[in-house]
Amino acid sequence: MQKSKTILVTGGAGFIGSHLCKRLLEDGNHVICMDNFFTGSLDNIKELLKNKNFELIDWDIENKIDIKADEIYNLACPASPPHYQFNPVKTVRTSVVGIANMLDIAQKYNAKILQASTSEVYGDPLEHPQKETYWGNVNPIGIRSCYDEGKRCAETLMMDYHRQFGTDIKIIRIFNTYGPNMHPNDGRVVSNFIVQSLKGEDITIYGTGEQTRSFCYVSDLIDGMVKMMNKDNFSGPVNIGNPSERTILNLAEFIIRKTGTNSKIIFKPLPNDDPIKRKPDITLAKENLNWEPKVDTETGIDLTIEYFKKILNL
Repeated sequence: MQKSKTILVTGGAGFIGSHLCKRLLEDGNHVICMDNFFTGSLDNIKELLKNKNFELIDWDIENKIDIKADEIYNLACPASPPHYQFNPVKTVRTSVVGIANMLDIAQKYNAKILQASTSEVYGDPLEHPQKETYWGNVNPIGIRSCYDEGKRCAETLMMDYHRQFGTDIKIIRIFNTYGPNMHPNDGRVVSNFIVQSLKGEDITIYGTGEQTRSFCYVSDLIDGMVKMMNKDNFSGPVNIGNPSERTILNLAEFIIRKTGTNSKIIFKPLPNDDPIKRKPDITLAKENLNWEPKVDTETGIDLTIEYFKKILNL
């Protein structure tokens, strides 16, 4: 039987973090959830609070803290444009100062640390699909830079701690993910479309809708994260996402059919630096982690619609 570990999850009350905490508890670990509740929610973890192996700390990772842990999953950072652009200086500091603080803990206690990086490190990519060897096409002074460059610098710090101090690091690059526990107003495309359609509101597409994304259901992502943490002698970075690519317009039409709404699609100008294409090459994840997504888009969207119906009382 696998020995129980003490695992720190920063951003643990967020969309992805709450699912990760639940999975780690189910695997028999003691989980310390750290969150400052900027975008995280107590509702996401209220069931977990009943578990004696679950501990909650209201804390901002910009501030130093000393916590002994065997493993650290760093997910602390707002991940949707409206949230990370709300306070861009804070976003950069969370990504850079925050990961430095977590790396200091990892170094002190010889803990493994996983950084939840992002496909945004590729920017508006000139390579398609994106491999981990691609350095990206990122505007360092644009409105998305606080997130894109913050995450790129976090990867730099991870690698430098690894080379300089021998810290056991793991870097995953998360592509668009969706599922229950998403905030209804988080500004991400899947939640936007589902909430608008369930309310009978116009569905807003920015640009022509011909831009593409690849959508991964949250349980598949969590499986990839845990596999990465448990994989010896592999630091990454590694793409974790679903290579099933579709246009934004196609996604909107798909959700309209699924919800049976009378919502109309309206078009607004595309924000600056919004990527035109996004699709992961997951060869490395298949080879090194024996991982690939299992949940198809139809099943995942159905489950997500049911979640939003429940929280919107529809």
